[in-house]
Amino acid sequence: QVQLVESGGGLVQAGGSLRLSCAASGMIFRLNAMGWYRQAPGKQRELVAHITSGGSTNYADSVKGRFTISRDNAKKTVYLQMNSLKPEDTAVYYCNRPSYVAGGGAYWGKGTLVTVSS
Repeated sequence: QVQLVESGGGLVQAGGSLRLSCAASGMIFRLNAMGWYRQAPGKQRELVAHITSGGSTNYADSVKGRFTISRDNAKKTVYLQMNSLKPEDTAVYYCNRPSYVAGGGAYWGKGTLVTVSS
């Protein structure tokens, strides 16, 4: 049974940084692409960063140049380094497998809340 546990969120001033972590279990982590998603109040959940099993990355335009996704296969953990944070980055952040999400998968971890004050 897959479990995803996100951590590292908090309250930060605009321009600050945070590093999120997502520990995965119940799957062959190294074979899976992973993604970081976020859901702001009143908005749909969106994919903001993606990393393939081989380490190639892709980002939403809104975070490109500010966020960096990485993974540690030995620790079964994916990270999101967030720099130059803006108030519009305020959201609950989740990790998941993009292929699972695209296929209609319903499981999500609890997420971690990031609040950026102006």
